[in-house]
Amino acid sequence: MTLHSGAAILPSARTPRPTLRLLRQLLPYWRRLLPAALASAGSELASAALMATAAWLITRAAEQPPLASVSLAIVAVRALALGRGALRYMDRLLGHDGVLRAVAGFRTQVYEALVPLAPAGTPAFRSGDLLTRLVDDVDAAQNLLLRVLIPAVAACAVAAATTSVATALLPQAGVLLGLLLAVAGLLVPTLVLTLSRRTSRAEKAARAQLSSFTLDLTQGAADLAAYGALGRAHERTCHASARIAALERRAAWTTSLASATVLLLQAAATVGVTWLALRAHAAGELPAVRLTVLAVLALVSFEALTPLPTAARHLAEVRVSARRLTELLDTPPPVTDPAAPVTLAARAPVGVEITELRVRHLPDVSPALDGVSLSLPPGRLTVLLGASGSGKSTLIAALMRFVPYESGSIRIGGRELRDCAGTDARRAITGMTQDAHVFRTSIRANLLLARPDATDAELREAARSAQLLPWIDSLPERWDTLLGENGSALSGGQRRRLLLARALLADPPVLVLDEPTEGLDPETADAVLTDILNATHGRTTLLITHDDAGLTTADQILTLDHGHIRPVIR
Repeated sequence: MTLHSGAAILPSARTPRPTLRLLRQLLPYWRRLLPAALASAGSELASAALMATAAWLITRAAEQPPLASVSLAIVAVRALALGRGALRYMDRLLGHDGVLRAVAGFRTQVYEALVPLAPAGTPAFRSGDLLTRLVDDVDAAQNLLLRVLIPAVAACAVAAATTSVATALLPQAGVLLGLLLAVAGLLVPTLVLTLSRRTSRAEKAARAQLSSFTLDLTQGAADLAAYGALGRAHERTCHASARIAALERRAAWTTSLASATVLLLQAAATVGVTWLALRAHAAGELPAVRLTVLAVLALVSFEALTPLPTAARHLAEVRVSARRLTELLDTPPPVTDPAAPVTLAARAPVGVEITELRVRHLPDVSPALDGVSLSLPPGRLTVLLGASGSGKSTLIAALMRFVPYESGSIRIGGRELRDCAGTDARRAITGMTQDAHVFRTSIRANLLLARPDATDAELREAARSAQLLPWIDSLPERWDTLLGENGSALSGGQRRRLLLARALLADPPVLVLDEPTEGLDPETADAVLTDILNATHGRTTLLITHDDAGLTTADQILTLDHGHIRPVIR
């Protein structure tokens, strides 16, 4: 299968409108967002009605009428003033609640779409670019709902209501007001959207580049410094940041000019409607009270339209983000699930039989695994030795259904692995991989990634098995201790034990431990390895390493050499 770089992927012909696709994926949350949109429209309508009613009341009161004739208007002013605040609060509360829930659900969908791509599919994207898509581009869905759709609904409601009232009071004034509202609410945002397209694309690409450069700096600072490239890396990061700032200034200028145009249209509408109302009043066709109402109505009707230029800018950004997310979601996984997957055994221990397995990453290259056959007996520890490039990672990827196998067979508990769903395979065969991540959160939260419903007793048992419990109990905040970025607050041995505890808590039928002692000093490595051997007793375990020191108690030790298996004679 040919993979292409993220920068070169074009929108699929099947999804010509990624923004609409994004909107459809967020529609399940419409029951929470509809009340927010109605509350926003109600708040803007209440604000316009309050100003118009107050204008009518002041003008009518100047004529010194009986109190009874204006009592209804007095009550209406009080009710609208209170209602506007209540509706604005409901708009903010319901809108943010619904949008945050929608974005959280959508982010989960994107993350789940990433899982089948790893590790063979994600090289199509740089890690910094993936981070931008998972964070910034998904956050654009929030802007689509909160800063584009809801303000647009409120603006349409206010424009329709004020135009209707103005037309009822003075038809020619209603026509002029409706025309200028259409220009401010449709033409100006369309121009902003058109002008912002290129800027938004360039800014999104620059942000993805900045994320990649920043990751290089933070995670590869030691290597960059060793090769004398730290200064150049810092310089290119600064250049990327400066480019983003320049693009943001350009977008701000566009939005500011559009907002100024809306204000000019508001002034023109107010002057024009007032002039028409004065002419009608001079001709005896319009009472003075209605003249005042028309003038104030023309002024306040544009208030709901002022967020639209900014909304158009956000829409331009959303369109770019939606396209980038579509590229990610439409990237085919290296391994597809069967139409009718079989069910794997969910309880340990089970055995795994690998027969004549051949895996080839690209059609024109030699197989990474060629004729590999080995057995993982139930409840036994199998050690697989091999140098870097011998095919160990490929074997793990095949076992976890991340890469397809060209020929041969993998059977777990008597079931052929290619007949199973990828999620089931990764639930049955998982553990501690080389790229396992420690998140910047508490010890408890890091362990619960393996099993969110685990009890405190199960957490303690997993930590005890990994010889991590005494250290946790010695901490001031115990299970709530924060671990820092990628476990920076941990020593090498503590980090490995934490990952081992997470793997044990998952309790898969087949436990895979990939280089669990890599990067540790010999004394720490021996201690961690001893804990691993004790913790995995009675489990079907595949321990992959490049050093067989301390593994004399393993049930079998094999060597993987350039895609071929051979036993180790002890």
